[in-house]
Amino acid sequence: MYFRRVILGSAALAISVPAMAQDANIDTRVGKLEKEMRAVQRQVFPNGAGRFVEPDIQSPTAPSTTSSSTTVTVDLTARVDALEAQLATLTGQVELQGNNMRGLEGRLKALEIQMAAQAASPVEKVEPTVTPTAAAPKTKAGVVPTKPATSAKPNPARIAAVAAIERPASGDAFDDGYNYGYRLWEAKFYPESQAILEEILTKFPKHKRASYARNLLGRAWLDDKKPATAVKVFYENYKADPRGDRAPDSLLFLGSALTDLGKAAEACEAFGELAKAYPDAATGRLSERLTSGKTRAKCK
Repeated sequence: MYFRRVILGSAALAISVPAMAQDANIDTRVGKLEKEMRAVQRQVFPNGAGRFVEPDIQSPTAPSTTSSSTTVTVDLTARVDALEAQLATLTGQVELQGNNMRGLEGRLKALEIQMAAQAASPVEKVEPTVTPTAAAPKTKAGVVPTKPATSAKPNPARIAAVAAIERPASGDAFDDGYNYGYRLWEAKFYPESQAILEEILTKFPKHKRASYARNLLGRAWLDDKKPATAVKVFYENYKADPRGDRAPDSLLFLGSALTDLGKAAEACEAFGELAKAYPDAATGRLSERLTSGKTRAKCK
């Protein structure tokens, strides 16, 4: 009787050991897959911190007649299948987004080369103000010669208006510069705003709010009727920091600047990238502007 109990106990142990090893192996695979999928989702949803698509697996409601070990094995196997399927889908989305990015970048570079070739003078050069002289001598042909001024004369009224805008002094150099640049932009002093924003971005290129400053710099150029420069700034902001808080905004205004340049196809591509890469922003806070931009560019 004693030997019979020993034999039966040994047999039970021999059966349970492989089952335990199998459970541990599957659990390890699950953990690995979950980590990989989180990494992929951080690229698919740049601003979706903490978002994770859990597998839709329901716990069995009916009482199970199998052993607890078998139930755990079945459940883990189902989780592995679900995670592998979702990981494959997300990987495909990342690859598609990467292809779209490369295509857009190539077209923007071609556009920049085309515009440089067409321009006989530097793009968007600000010409100095010429003040005609009251008693200028006339030539034999009766034409009054005007000699372009080498530099624009200071405008006292503008200088006083800019000086009237309070510059923050909180002690945080970046925030003070950004807020001052914003106030200048809001008051439509675009060149002054551009200078301030470029200064703080040169000093703090990796600041946590650099995405805000680059996007505002692009808007200052765009509102200053210089869409070619704005295109460069908006695209660089999106490319340099796709997870930045204002990356979706820069894609939106990139489309607007391209529309101003008469590049409707490229503009529609930028709007499409916004909808794919940032669905929450595209259907949320930027939805009205996105719809308006697509209408203006006549996107299909």
